[in-house]
Amino acid sequence: MSDSIAAHHGQRAARRVLLVVALTALALFGLLADIASGPSGLSIGEVLDVLRDAEGVSRSAQVIVWNVRLPVAVMALLVGAALSLAGTEMQTVLENPLAEPFTLGVSSAAALGAGVAIVLGLSLPGLPAIWSVTANAFVFAILSLVILQFAAGSGPTVVILFGIALNFTSGALLALVQFIASADALQQLVFWSMGSLANVRWEGITLVAVVLALTLPFSLRASWALTALRMGAEQAQGFGVNVPGLRRWALLRVSLLAASAVSLVGVIGFVGLAGPHIARIIVGEDHRFLLPASLLTGAVLMSFASILSKLLVPGVLLPIGMVTSLVGLPVFILLILRRGGDMS
Repeated sequence: MSDSIAAHHGQRAARRVLLVVALTALALFGLLADIASGPSGLSIGEVLDVLRDAEGVSRSAQVIVWNVRLPVAVMALLVGAALSLAGTEMQTVLENPLAEPFTLGVSSAAALGAGVAIVLGLSLPGLPAIWSVTANAFVFAILSLVILQFAAGSGPTVVILFGIALNFTSGALLALVQFIASADALQQLVFWSMGSLANVRWEGITLVAVVLALTLPFSLRASWALTALRMGAEQAQGFGVNVPGLRRWALLRVSLLAASAVSLVGVIGFVGLAGPHIARIIVGEDHRFLLPASLLTGAVLMSFASILSKLLVPGVLLPIGMVTSLVGLPVFILLILRRGGDMS
């Protein structure tokens, strides 16, 4: 009997590993397809030739790939991975399937920081003007999550209520900043808040990659405790999990992931909410597999959203935050309906 249970467990684990490998392959395909898509159409074979520095590749193809499309595609991949990983940890430690950086006020706080920089011209001293908006958005997002950290010891309900209050407060202050903004500044702020990959730089890509590389090992290390917490706080404590400590460290990782992503590309909704749920449908609740699957699902969603942002209206690059919500939400609802409305 025990051999049969062990064999069944081994088969299920092997199946989940294969699913994570399949998601990795899909994410790589999405990256290549994102690089290939655009006004000057390239095949995936041509993209691979440029990346391998093969002979016979035209100079124009090299410029398009290395200088224009590769930074955007890599940033889309990293931002999707960061937001989805942050959403997974947030939903688990707050025991709420609707928790994500967007709904808990992190994105609103980042938008307020960007608004202060764009409209009022206030930013951290000594920074080049080109980084003022990003720096403000990062600082305000971190501050919002520091406030949530204070409530972490009081339980998930208090954290969520703090997040909702933070969301409304940031939204009200942002509306005030918009009210006094000039026409040009208001247009710039609205475009930023829609989420865009148009102004991606390698310095920003490096920042998101470093934050993801630093936080992911700690997330994976906490995977067993996070899985136990999905059974309930009392059950997890019975297994020896320090639940308040787990929440604090998870919210710290979420702070860094969400702040670095949102501050560099603007407000991106849906990915941090839908990525974890789609990953749960694919691999289940075991966080050893759910965390990497969520990371990859978010990367896939953002890569294909980036492709659609270039193709939906020929000749126009739509803000990617608009695309993730308009196109991704119906897909997400369809997946939920197929599960009979169960989002727990």
